[in-house]
Amino acid sequence: MTIVSPFPNVEIPEVGVYDFLFSDLTDADRERAALIDPKSGATTTYGQLVAQIDAAAGALAARGIGVGDVVAILSPNIPAFATVFHGVLRAGATATTLNALFTANEIRKQLVDSKARMIVTISLMAPQALEAARELGFDDADVVVLDGEGQAASGHPNAVDLLGAGLSAPDVTFDPSTHIAALPYSSGTTGNPKGVKLSHANLVSNVAQIRPLQGMKEDDVIIAVLPFFHIYGMTVLLNAALRARASLVIMPRFDLVEFLENIQERKVTYAFIAPPIAVALAKHPIIDDYDLSSLHTMVSGAAPLDSELGNAVAQRLNLRMLQGFGMSELSPVSHLIPFDGGTGTVGVEAPLASVGWAVPNSENRIVDPATGADVDQPADGVSAPGELWVRGPNVMVGYLNNDAATAETITDDGWLRTGDMATVDASGCITIVDRLKELIKYKGYQVPPAELEALLLTHPQIADVAVIGVNDADGEEIPKAFVVTQPGAELTEDEVIAFTAERVAPYKKVRAVEFIETVPKSASGKILRKDLRK
Repeated sequence: MTIVSPFPNVEIPEVGVYDFLFSDLTDADRERAALIDPKSGATTTYGQLVAQIDAAAGALAARGIGVGDVVAILSPNIPAFATVFHGVLRAGATATTLNALFTANEIRKQLVDSKARMIVTISLMAPQALEAARELGFDDADVVVLDGEGQAASGHPNAVDLLGAGLSAPDVTFDPSTHIAALPYSSGTTGNPKGVKLSHANLVSNVAQIRPLQGMKEDDVIIAVLPFFHIYGMTVLLNAALRARASLVIMPRFDLVEFLENIQERKVTYAFIAPPIAVALAKHPIIDDYDLSSLHTMVSGAAPLDSELGNAVAQRLNLRMLQGFGMSELSPVSHLIPFDGGTGTVGVEAPLASVGWAVPNSENRIVDPATGADVDQPADGVSAPGELWVRGPNVMVGYLNNDAATAETITDDGWLRTGDMATVDASGCITIVDRLKELIKYKGYQVPPAELEALLLTHPQIADVAVIGVNDADGEEIPKAFVVTQPGAELTEDEVIAFTAERVAPYKKVRAVEFIETVPKSASGKILRKDLRK
């Protein structure tokens, strides 16, 4: 059966991203702080940001960049990221964002696959960007180093070369429903990354869909530590915050002390995090040294957040902890616990273990992967698990150069198969059980790794953990835990196994343990299980 979003539909304008975000700026808005660089203390107002975006679009157009072209962006979170990203879109081109940790070879692969004509980076990442670009025959002028020496000195344009001329933005025409605005690459947690074609309509829709649920206001100060190059940071942080006229405190990478200092000094009110940050906020003793009382809301996404961990953060910091769900292919948000927890908007409180309800203008199905039949939504309690399917205006156009993968993911009538197992309750609230492809099959029983990970994180001597299925000597798939211990902890394999055995059904218990220094994760915090299998 179809499960319709309980929230009222929202109006989704048929315009490009730039017009949606900035066309109705008031004089008061123009004076507001849009971007704050805590390192330098510099603040960019909304008026200054729009002027910079227009100038960047004009400079790109003068260099031959326009509709049909792709510009790659290799950068951590810096204020200029917003200028370049939206400048590319304003010029009518498509932005493909690269992971800031990529090697030259990984950069080259994405440049080739996306057919990018230009790459924009910073000096810290210029060596690997230049290596990839030169291998592909890029002209020097098509490698922009924002903080570099400039085109006259090095051959590579810098920010002054782009913005200094003050060129007007070009007049461009395109269909927002089909024109590709952003080309992020799927995280590759289960295979090779694929280019995800997101139209202007996709990005506009998703910001419009989440606005009434976030409760984000113009006087909010939001800490931007999740990377803008990832779709989570791109939509939920960058675009949604700019639409709300809020202020973004920008951090290029996560450092716990700097994170806490920025919240304290900048009176941050709203934070978007991934579960690894929640672990630190719940367990690290240094948290008590800072005044974090300005924070009223924290939203976790990108990977499942254990409810006990989330509640521990909420209680320690005296804030509301929310959770959502999404994926690159959904622009990315498809589900969210609203800012009131659901009590006012839906009439019931969402469990923190859930990801909330379908965002406005969208609908879900829970489908039995074995039979293809819909799982019934119960009158009370929760349903049997099934694969979560989503349909709405935020569903991607498709995968780049991969019609087969697109057809496998999106049905003929527009349903996107998420690959995630979920349950639904009587109110339509969704709880993610695990990735369909990551379920461990032990003697015919399904064992969700996320359940074991959440349990193990409650152990006081465990700092982080990942669980995957491995084959034992008999060829039987068993759950294996990769454990990162707290500093100074003395923990044995037998103790970890016993801890799970006492708390779960016998078939679910961990049967092998390996102690490691760090759990490999994507930029958004998803566990890279494929790396653990190597």
